[in-house]
Amino acid sequence: MLSKPAPCLPEVRQVKPGDTLQLCRCGRSPQLPDCVSACPDRLDLRPERERFLLLCRCGLSQRLPYCDGSHHPPVSSLKNRWWRFWRGV
Repeated sequence: MLSKPAPCLPEVRQVKPGDTLQLCRCGRSPQLPDCVSACPDRLDLRPERERFLLLCRCGLSQRLPYCDGSHHPPVSSLKNRWWRFWRGV
């Protein structure tokens, strides 16, 4: 019996002032959400305050480098959208 591949869930990353991130906006990086320094489409992010980012690791998001939930099929309600993140499916 074939098992279903594990979903590629977003990465929650804590960033702080003084951090420098190079994040992928094209979806072609082999190490999503991070980008190689030679890519002209990368986002250089230098946060001004401490915060948590929800970063895309599947490359399907329309808002790269941020996750927009595209790794899951559409659902009908806001409750179901949140539930799929908590279940980890």
